[in-house]
Amino acid sequence: MKFLEAYLDNAATTKVKPEVMDVVKIAMTEMYGNPSSLHRKGVEVEKSIKEARKIVAKAIGGKDQEIYFTSGGTESNNIAIRGMVEATRRRGNHLITTKIEHPSVLNTFQYLETKGCKVTYLDVDKRGFISLQQLEDTIAEDTVLVSIMHVNNETGSIQPIKEISQLIKRRNKEILFHIDAIQSFGKIQFNVEEIQLDGLSISGHKIHGPKGIGALYIKKGVKVKPIVTGGGHELGIRPGTENVPGIFGLGEAVKLIFTDQNQYIKNISSLKNHFYSWLDNQLEGVTFNSENNDSFAPNILNVSFSGVKSEVLLHSLEGEGVFVSSGSACSSKKRGYSHVLTAMGLKDEQIDSAIRFSFSDTNTIEQLNYALEKIEKHVSYIRKIMKR
Repeated sequence: MKFLEAYLDNAATTKVKPEVMDVVKIAMTEMYGNPSSLHRKGVEVEKSIKEARKIVAKAIGGKDQEIYFTSGGTESNNIAIRGMVEATRRRGNHLITTKIEHPSVLNTFQYLETKGCKVTYLDVDKRGFISLQQLEDTIAEDTVLVSIMHVNNETGSIQPIKEISQLIKRRNKEILFHIDAIQSFGKIQFNVEEIQLDGLSISGHKIHGPKGIGALYIKKGVKVKPIVTGGGHELGIRPGTENVPGIFGLGEAVKLIFTDQNQYIKNISSLKNHFYSWLDNQLEGVTFNSENNDSFAPNILNVSFSGVKSEVLLHSLEGEGVFVSSGSACSSKKRGYSHVLTAMGLKDEQIDSAIRFSFSDTNTIEQLNYALEKIEKHVSYIRKIMKR
């Protein structure tokens, strides 16, 4: 088989699509005015930003005025969590999250602990799901915010956010509920009004948009204190001149997926199913840390290869043009085991041999077959070497 490049690390970032590149170029070369300017060059850009805001709002079932553009998922999470906490200080200082959150959430809660907040980190079971009973038992009179990742970035487990929201609002309607939807946006169908969300974070580069752009949904009426001071951009929630090329690119990327989201989900699901079935039937010593069903994202598959260290396999595959991950791109360069797989109770050997494969509709069956061929080759070779 001829040499191919199989990029299977789409949960880390995605390739920008040509249509997105086209609108980004227009923003840089033609519609380059400052949207705050009163002249025609500024007004036409402001109009296009409003259109992008409308596209994002429609995609999640929100209102235009509830969407704020940010520099990405990390900033969206920080503004939502820190901003909501600062705005609710008088009501209480107890916060709830989980042990398997992205570092941009976990580190933010750890920071808030240094500022006097009390944080409860919910456990997860061996499949990566929280206990609704533990959540209910944890909610107290001084609880003001619950923030839970919708889709886990390492395993793809989908938390039952509708049930979680119902539980929270039943206990106390004033408790705010925020979700990190950076891995779920576009891949899982949901509506913010139906779920009764107060905040939601998304990122452009996870859906074939540019890096450095994200969006934050804040339900109308929910107070959020800005964490950066400046002008009145984004209604003061996120001051600073808007990233116009990024916003144009994000709007186009969202439009491309949500024109036929059902087909997009079907495409990536078929890729995951093909990959899962081959590994399950053709290769021994494979343990799936993700499942191939509706409880898990259609684009993420976490697999442990017995007797094979993940870092060794990752670099072996890289030499063949196959690109995968040993965990979150934001933490994989740090020493130590995955905090997600550790929280799930996996054994050290299983964690140390875990690889994350993540797919997009830019992948082909030919690429997947090429990758599987190389995986079989290198897993077998590494196992032989380790037995010597």
